[in-house]
Order: sequence, then structure tokens, then C-alpha cells
Amino acid sequence: MTTATDATAPETTLVLLRHGQSTWNLENLFTGWVDVPLTDEGVAQARRAGVLLADAGILPTVVHTSLQRRAVDTADLALGEIDRGWIPVRRSWRLNERHYGALQGKDKKQASEEHGAEQVFLWRRSYDVPPPQLAPDDPQHPRYDPRYADLAPDVLPAGECLKDVVARMLPYWFDGIVPDLRAGHVVLVAAHGNSLRALVKHLEGIADADIAGLDIPTGFPRVYTLDADLRPTSCRYLGDAASVEAAAAAVARQAG
Repeated sequence: MTTATDATAPETTLVLLRHGQSTWNLENLFTGWVDVPLTDEGVAQARRAGVLLADAGILPTVVHTSLQRRAVDTADLALGEIDRGWIPVRRSWRLNERHYGALQGKDKKQASEEHGAEQVFLWRRSYDVPPPQLAPDDPQHPRYDPRYADLAPDVLPAGECLKDVVARMLPYWFDGIVPDLRAGHVVLVAAHGNSLRALVKHLEGIADADIAGLDIPTGFPRVYTLDADLRPTSCRYLGDAASVEAAAAAVARQAG
């Protein structure tokens, strides 16, 4: 009898796509859970991702996104390039970007001047040091956003480190994405730098101390082939290697 763990079981494809440039990326502001649109460049990056998928012959059959428009729009634009806007869509707050707490909306350079570059770098890149938290009565707190009205207040973050993002992302991986992979879908996950970093950490078993060094470029699909146990057997970016490397370097140069 064939089982899900047999060596002959078919491999599955998982595509991770970081959203294109947003308006606050362009303005060098901490964004987090603030819902901002793509720039014209971000739109072009999303469409390029769709072209790259088409050129590679990778046609998603289901898409998962966060509840934030920059990820939603990136998925829509990419899928539009391959006439796949009709595939099933699943959305979850658990794929949202890391919540930057009281840093949200602040200019990254000004934050470094105010708190010190070393402290801001620690908030940004350490695995387990969260930024200053939003007060419960702050208008920016997600409890006041209607898209989270059905969630228990105690699960809504007021500021997260990457460790927190891993903890809130993993339940959706197991309960939302894994069933689609098990069903044989080609799964596209359009999300954010930190929620995707959290997923990559889990997939590849990257150590806590090393995950901060992973810079996922915008607009270049990261394609995994997974075995029957959903362990990666291959991983690659679609697109010209030099362009992918330059895009990752640009992410690394950002102040946050």
C-alpha cells in the first residue's frame, strides 16, 4: 500500500513571494501592520513575478496571502500575468508582516537618531527582542481595525520580534498551507519579509542566530520542491541571478 511518506510519493511545489515595494518602503518608514499600497515600482515587481512564473512553467493552483493590501495586490498582479486570478484564495492575519509596535510610521533614520542605531538594529534584527509596544488605547492598535474584529484581543500583537512572528505563523502553516500541499496543489504564498523569513526558518531549520542574515528580495519568486514529508529537496529563485542578488542586497541595505 502506498503511504504519504513513501519515496515514490509525488513531490510538491511551494512558491514564496515577497510583496513589491510599498509607499512606506520608498519613504523609509517602519510599516508593520499599517496597510499601505504598492508604488508603481512595486506594481512592476509584482507583474514581473508573474512573468517569471510563466517562463518557468509554474502555475499556482491556490494562493495564500496576508490581510494586508500590499501582499494581496502583489498576488493579484502576479496571477493576472498568468491568467490565474480565478484560483482559490486563502487569507490570514497570521501571514501579516511583523508588527513593529510603537516604531510603526516612524522614519527609520530618525528612529536611529532618537534611540541609537545599535538599539534600533537590535529591535530590527535580533531574533527575540521586540520593539516598544503600542498601548492598548493607541489608535494604531490592531484591536481597532475591523479586519481583526473577530479575533480575541489577546492574540493581537502590539509589537513583535521575529520569534513572535514564527509562533503566530506556524499554526497557519500546519492548518492552512500544509493541507493544500498534501492535496497536491502548487501553492503560492504572497506575504512579507518577516512572515516569509519565519516560514523559511521553519522549512530549512535555520538557527535562531542565523535567520536575521536572510534577506528575501521583493518580487522574485522563491520556489521550493518538497518531498512527501514536506522537507525541501530544492530551493531556487526565479529570475536572473545577478538581479536577484542585487535585490537581496538592496533589502540588506535598508535601515529597517
